[in-house]
Amino acid sequence: MKKYITTPIYYVNDVPHIGHAYTTIIADAAARYFRLRGFDTFFLTGTDEHGQKIEEAAKKRGKSPQEYADEISAKFRKLWDEFEISYDKFIRTTDPDHIKGVQKAFEIMYNKGDIYKGTYEGHYCISCESFFPESQLIDNEFCPDCGKQTSIVKEESYFFKLSKYQDKLLELYANEEKFVLPKSKKNEVIRFVQGGLQDLSITRTSFSWGIPLPKSINDPKHVMYVWLDALLNYVTALGYGTDEALMHYWPADYHLVGKDILRFHAVYWPAFLMSLELPMPKHIATHGWWTRNGEKMSKSKGNVIDPKVVADAYGLENFRYFLLREVPFGQDGDFSQKALIDRINNDLGNDLGNLLNRIIGMSGKYFDYTIDSKDVKKLHKKELEETKTIIETLPPLIEDMKWHRFLEELWKILTIANKAIDYHMPWAKMKEGKEDEAMALIALVANILAKTAILLHPVMPKTTQKIAQSLGFSITQESFTHFIEHNNLLEKFTIPKTPPLFPKIEAPLLQEAKKEAPQQKTPKTQEEGVITIEDFFKVSIKVGTIKEAEEVPKSKKLLKLLVDLGEEKPRQIIAGIKEFYTPQDLIGEQVCVVANLKPAKLMGYLSEGMVLAARDEEGLTLIGPKTRKKEGTPVK
Repeated sequence: MKKYITTPIYYVNDVPHIGHAYTTIIADAAARYFRLRGFDTFFLTGTDEHGQKIEEAAKKRGKSPQEYADEISAKFRKLWDEFEISYDKFIRTTDPDHIKGVQKAFEIMYNKGDIYKGTYEGHYCISCESFFPESQLIDNEFCPDCGKQTSIVKEESYFFKLSKYQDKLLELYANEEKFVLPKSKKNEVIRFVQGGLQDLSITRTSFSWGIPLPKSINDPKHVMYVWLDALLNYVTALGYGTDEALMHYWPADYHLVGKDILRFHAVYWPAFLMSLELPMPKHIATHGWWTRNGEKMSKSKGNVIDPKVVADAYGLENFRYFLLREVPFGQDGDFSQKALIDRINNDLGNDLGNLLNRIIGMSGKYFDYTIDSKDVKKLHKKELEETKTIIETLPPLIEDMKWHRFLEELWKILTIANKAIDYHMPWAKMKEGKEDEAMALIALVANILAKTAILLHPVMPKTTQKIAQSLGFSITQESFTHFIEHNNLLEKFTIPKTPPLFPKIEAPLLQEAKKEAPQQKTPKTQEEGVITIEDFFKVSIKVGTIKEAEEVPKSKKLLKLLVDLGEEKPRQIIAGIKEFYTPQDLIGEQVCVVANLKPAKLMGYLSEGMVLAARDEEGLTLIGPKTRKKEGTPVK
């Protein structure tokens, strides 16, 4: 059993930021999880170092491209090492073996007839290293991805026959339901390919910092386009084109990518692989972006987050937990110190750390810190079954990269433990002389905490190892099998006194950048579209859970939803979201619903409300609570 997990190789035009850390920590948690389950796991990360942008950045700093790439690549590797990222290989696109592998791939595709020579003329964005047809530009000149001005480039180029693979790509998406995760992102890819694929320019002659073409082609003025070079790292890292010693790990199980590079990974990369006759990766797992206090991060605003600064202030493992718990995978997330402090104080301090404190306190007071599980199965069958049921739901959540849901569900077993203490009251049992029952209750809680620590280990490896050692065991593949897969319990052990794992944070630990006071504007008395607060309060928005979803026949846009708003029966809502979600994506998802909208008929179906969504050029996303709420909870 093997697993191959990759991050993108990060472009060395800048130092690492929170987005890089987010991708890498997700991949690291996944690698640790699969290793814990006994998979032979290979985890790849690295840096992308060629291209015009690097050549220009190096020139501005008075360095050679290689010197500049060496400097920035070292910063990425240093940070991942300080973050104890468990990568198996750190690849650089300047590595000799990578260069040989890319040249070998180019030669194969060229000899197959999938690469041909021509002339390219079009708009090119240096920042994104991408060509764009004029129809995709903003105001006919600005890049649709980054907004920067493009340049018109006319030069000789080699082209990859991307158009040849359009139908095969659509067939791939149709056959592999989870090729792109989350599944809602796959719809964006399908629409892009259905819009028609143009052959891809894959070489440049206007700069020299790139991989030269194979000597057999004898065209030394060309270097390879950065995306062809970069994407092939996933196989050259395994020895493709050289010794191929690690190629048994291919295909990749998970390519972790940000949404801005989804097209390259879900369209160009599979087409290259089809040309090379290599198997397809199993999942392109695509996450959103991080904002700060609701604003997009940028150097000009001074709000870019240095992950090292945050981790040093709040603790690396707390930071890891926050990143994976705070945001549903695939959606954009907002970073604020308040949100981070809330997670540390409440989730980690009150729910997790306090449970260990309660075990230590009760075992010390009643049993001289010795805990024995001999009566747990007899006296707490209900709680054990509830815990087992939750644990059985967790693997599919990780396999779909739904880390926020995984942690949300895992925390439910901590709730079982805390409720058991309050319900069974071991202090009362001791007064009644029922020492065996008090012991069984404390042992139940210790076992729930042990299972939680094992499952949380990929996210917080050092913290959970401390918890495990307090409970008399170590977290290993063997203990995962023993306690999680075989559902065994702790043996008799003595628990040591342990300092609090999560000291309460009373105030932000980092200074926030001062915001400039907004300029005062003269209010308009009758501004078009403005409503009063009284008008706003007439709208009733409630949280609902989607119980059923199906397509509306003969409609390209509509889905019929049954949404539970905590009322006597679910509401039927007709929503124009079919282009972005499949019915199976939606079951169990929580959404915000305008609950007092006058019912209307759409395509002959009664719609009793409206789900809220946000839409931009990246697509449409349903609006829902960050954490699960009771059906019918009002949005205020």
